[in-house]
Amino acid sequence: MPHPTAPSAAPPAVHDGLVLEPRDVRFDWAQLPLHWIPDEPMATHTINVLHLLLPEGERWFVRVFKDALPMIRDEQLREEVLGFIGQESIHAEAHQEVLDHLLAQGLDPRPYLRQISWLFQRILGGKPHLTERQRRENIIERVAFVAAIEHFTAFLGDWVLNSPGLDQAKADPTMLDLLRWHGAEEVEHRSVAFDLMVHLDPGYPRRIRGMAVSGPLLVHLWVRGVRFLLAADPTLQGRIRPTWREARRHSRRGLLPDPMRSIRSGLRYLRPGYHPTQEGSSSQALAYLATSPAARAAAVR
Repeated sequence: MPHPTAPSAAPPAVHDGLVLEPRDVRFDWAQLPLHWIPDEPMATHTINVLHLLLPEGERWFVRVFKDALPMIRDEQLREEVLGFIGQESIHAEAHQEVLDHLLAQGLDPRPYLRQISWLFQRILGGKPHLTERQRRENIIERVAFVAAIEHFTAFLGDWVLNSPGLDQAKADPTMLDLLRWHGAEEVEHRSVAFDLMVHLDPGYPRRIRGMAVSGPLLVHLWVRGVRFLLAADPTLQGRIRPTWREARRHSRRGLLPDPMRSIRSGLRYLRPGYHPTQEGSSSQALAYLATSPAARAAAVR
């Protein structure tokens, strides 16, 4: 096994020539039911946490990567980062539209969103009054946080592309297309944040710190988000509370990712020779993007 301080393995050849295309997708939410997985409010709202976290979170990704652009010395990586910025900007807006629809249906997400905004803008945002050296270190550290989070978004993307349980449960087709379009793009660009981190700092400790901060934080925010949505749902009146037992039951039906698989995925990220191209399938992601109703409509506009 490589020494823990050894640089990460070089990206595999499959990553060569990656061209990321921002797809200007649009969705019509007029007919979306509040519980878009019929009769499954907990599964619905567990996935709905994505809509709480991603608009502000992905705008933060964009700000971090724009700060990092002047530090990039590799032209192909620079092009990939620019494509990543374009895709993440559209992701944020697509999920924002779902939040607006939830509000129109009587579920007010704004109390939770104010906390998320505070986290990404004040705690994880850029720090004024830093020296040039401190600012560079701060940018690289935040890139490492993004790389760890992107590992989990790629894991979720791979899961939703391979989740027939959602189809069998008759989940809303427009929401499924949003989730699978977004998931496919997460798989498509799964290497970019990691490659940028390694480009700026090839040391193994940086990767460990990124996951040590981002992994527990993401779990904490997700659990709080599920509790918030179930409590704020006007049709439930507080009757349902989330439990790990219910989460496991839903995962066995294919409605949610398996929590243990999520943990094992995080542990794979810590292997010294790890690279994100070892996760998911680019060909499967591109195949879905070629058939996605929203992506196909975007291609002809």
